[in-house]
Amino acid sequence: MEKMEENFSEDVVVSEQKSNNDAYKEVLVGVNRTTKVVAGGRRFGFAAVVVTGDGKGRVGSGLGKAKEVTDAITKGIDDAKKNLIKVALVKGTVPHEQYGKFSGSLVFLKPAAHGTGVIAGGAMRAVLESVGVTDVLAKSKGSSNPHNVVKATMDALMKMRDAATVAQTRGISMEKVFNG
Repeated sequence: MEKMEENFSEDVVVSEQKSNNDAYKEVLVGVNRTTKVVAGGRRFGFAAVVVTGDGKGRVGSGLGKAKEVTDAITKGIDDAKKNLIKVALVKGTVPHEQYGKFSGSLVFLKPAAHGTGVIAGGAMRAVLESVGVTDVLAKSKGSSNPHNVVKATMDALMKMRDAATVAQTRGISMEKVFNG
């Protein structure tokens, strides 16, 4: 049996849906086509990586596999909505520098001044824009596989903590967090 893979990586906004008074924006990060050669010909399958977010600090990623592209995207959206996480944001940027890792992908996120914009590529940009980040400096190192880059970015965002959370965890005041 022969197996071939092709990578179609385009950022495409799929749809915007209202649920529970929140508008979730779905972004198609990538679609992979796989081919299985059988006696009667070829059988195609598709895997879609989708990122969904409300632009206010909630984001999720999902993977959908099916024989048709539209079915794979729909499954990916459903999976992304099941895996939503809450992310700490400070004035449109991330609260501090953070590394994230998944498999062979390593990403670095760094806060940026207002007006900088989202300086990130491909899969990272989709995740950061979906979560609502407007200013950030980001670098992807290692593997550029969209599946792994999305998961590494989600890992970095999950590790983010704002000053109020740090103060509450340590049982100290906000002034002591900043001034030592």
